[in-house]
Amino acid sequence: MKVTMTEAICREGMALLEGNAEIFVAHDAHPHHYLNQLRDSDAFIVRVADKGAVDRAVMESSPALKVIGRTGIGYDSVDVEAATELGIPVVITPGANNRSVAEHAVALMLALSKNMVESDVEQRRGSWKIRDAGKAFEVEEKTCLIIGLGTIGRIIARLCRGLDMRVIGFDAFLSKEQMAELGVEKYDDKLEALRAADVVIVQMPLIEGVTSNTIAKAELDAMKPTAVLINCSRGELVNEPDLCDALKRGSIAGAGLDVFWNEPTHTDDEILHCPNVIVSPHSAAQTREAVIKMAAMCVKGCLAVAEGKKWPYVADKAVYDHPKWAGKAWAEE
Repeated sequence: MKVTMTEAICREGMALLEGNAEIFVAHDAHPHHYLNQLRDSDAFIVRVADKGAVDRAVMESSPALKVIGRTGIGYDSVDVEAATELGIPVVITPGANNRSVAEHAVALMLALSKNMVESDVEQRRGSWKIRDAGKAFEVEEKTCLIIGLGTIGRIIARLCRGLDMRVIGFDAFLSKEQMAELGVEKYDDKLEALRAADVVIVQMPLIEGVTSNTIAKAELDAMKPTAVLINCSRGELVNEPDLCDALKRGSIAGAGLDVFWNEPTHTDDEILHCPNVIVSPHSAAQTREAVIKMAAMCVKGCLAVAEGKKWPYVADKAVYDHPKWAGKAWAEE
């Protein structure tokens, strides 16, 4: 068995492959650069790649390819529709980074609430007076709006309740009663919820044409001038030019971002030069614990599929309707 990787995974994940596979690490996010290696690969593990990089052409030129693995839950780097048509499961790792992302969102909220980054920078420049900027605030009894109450959103809600915040939610898939069980007050009108919030946390999957631009000019205009916005899900959920405009005009107080329109970001990207914004390089899921969980889950899934077993955690379970999977048994997790 041969496994090709865009980049090496953590040593714990690599250890699961040792003795089970020949490994080629490309150190390259663009699979078209090493199609000769993929031609006889049974599995392709994608750590980092541009949107749509693992396209139909890559798959069709890799006749031995049985499985594609993603060390994460997002799979916009892979043409899943093409993979499903070709009977190639795309293994993902749902749940492995939930706690890490939730904690990161709350950390950004707290860093903004205490103006920590600007205070650090200005003090190092000799500006002790930054302590009088008047930007810091307490989160106790403030209202946190979570847009998207999936697993990560629910963890965020629990953490915010532990900080004695009032938590409200906007999610079309949950009823008022279901949210109440989570200790969250449901709002049916997004703009009304935004007007009520002191902190807005966006935590939704990206669905093109559906959740993209969930936060744009109208939503930003509805927010309080003292409110902050947090996004640790996908950059496209927030209209970045509109956010830049809001930050420069001071129509919201700040933003904490782990995801962006351009990834990796460029030094001249406008968002990096806006006032009162804290950024991190799409690293919310990169804690030691989450990285190990994601790698182990991805490798186990890829090994199972390569052995002809149906692994449950795939981007599209319709792949198992393909004739090549007829009569195959499900893998034990």
